[in-house]
Amino acid sequence: MNTAVQETRAFQVKQSGSFNAGGALQIRKRVDYFFTVLFTVTSFFSVLALGAILLFVFVQGAEPFFFATSQGIELVTERIDELFINGELHRNEDKIILPEETDSLSIRFNSGTEERLLEFALNPEEKDPDKMLSVITNETGNLSSPQAFVYTTSFPGINAALPQKIHLILPEPRYGFFNFLSGLEWRPTHKKVYGIFPMIAGTVLASLGAVLLGVPIALLVAVFLAEFLPEKIAAPVRACIELLAGIPSVVYGFFGLMILSPAVKQIFGTASGNCLLSAIVVLTVMILPTVISIAETSLRAVPQAQREASLALGASKMQTSWRVVLVHARSGVIAGIILGISRAIGETMAVILVAGNSVQMINSPLDSVRTLTATIALEMGYAQGRHGSILFSIGVVLFVLILSLNSAILFIRHREVS
Repeated sequence: MNTAVQETRAFQVKQSGSFNAGGALQIRKRVDYFFTVLFTVTSFFSVLALGAILLFVFVQGAEPFFFATSQGIELVTERIDELFINGELHRNEDKIILPEETDSLSIRFNSGTEERLLEFALNPEEKDPDKMLSVITNETGNLSSPQAFVYTTSFPGINAALPQKIHLILPEPRYGFFNFLSGLEWRPTHKKVYGIFPMIAGTVLASLGAVLLGVPIALLVAVFLAEFLPEKIAAPVRACIELLAGIPSVVYGFFGLMILSPAVKQIFGTASGNCLLSAIVVLTVMILPTVISIAETSLRAVPQAQREASLALGASKMQTSWRVVLVHARSGVIAGIILGISRAIGETMAVILVAGNSVQMINSPLDSVRTLTATIALEMGYAQGRHGSILFSIGVVLFVLILSLNSAILFIRHREVS
């Protein structure tokens, strides 16, 4: 009887345990399913948001090369309540849009007790802004062109301090993509000329100089840390290098502005130390922690058996480090170099502080230089109309430049492996 009771209790306990285990398993499955769905949805919307941002940037950047700035001629008035445009009356309109195909313009309005007359001939097919408009009649008005495609006529008003003005804003035609990439002049506000070749050259030279100077130093330091320096000393040095990677770029730029630029000015006797050389040195210091950290981690990840095999064949410690360990770690080293190049090309604040920011062709490392990123940062705050769209175009060029350089490095690596 006791045996039967014990067996019954044991069966009940077993069933209860099986039920608890099954319930816990079901809960765990539901939790796993929830997080799987959560991660999937988050990833999907993240990719969707990134794609939307890239699409927006590319569309904005391509707009100046396919469309004019507006579909008509804008006429803006100041302190003129009533005027006739080609015989049509307009009252209390500060901004009037005229058809793009308008080839002549007659404007009548009252200025005090006098009637004013303006007559213009327009040539919409002309690309040169100086030839798009010619004056036929301008009664006692002062005609000026404060910037390309914009003409202003002013007349004395009732109050001498408040003249009456008429602004005629002509649509800017499509800008040539070849002129954009190869142009040597950047005059976005007055002449509406957007040549970025000096900025492309400045970006490439500054980044290339930083890579050529920084990568060999970074590799030497990484090999020394991973292969030759005792771990008790290497650990704090490694921590200091990783700490340098987290310093904001503006700190590096401020250091360059206060210490490096005056030193360059004094050593080379130039008018200013803000130049290409200063930018190269600052970028070199900035990419060193990134390249050193990734390269050193990759070197330490090489199996110890590779080192022992090389030493067993009679190779020295130095030969093993450079011809065995570094070769096996080249994937990580190349990844570090790519990140270093990307940071050098995309750096903004530090370069603004030390490069000088003059848009000109570079003849010497001591010349002032402006990069693509610096142009976007310096001018985005006040850019309007086509000027703003052109800055998006510069962003697209920067994106393609980084993508091309990284693809070239990966192609060379793949070719060497093959």
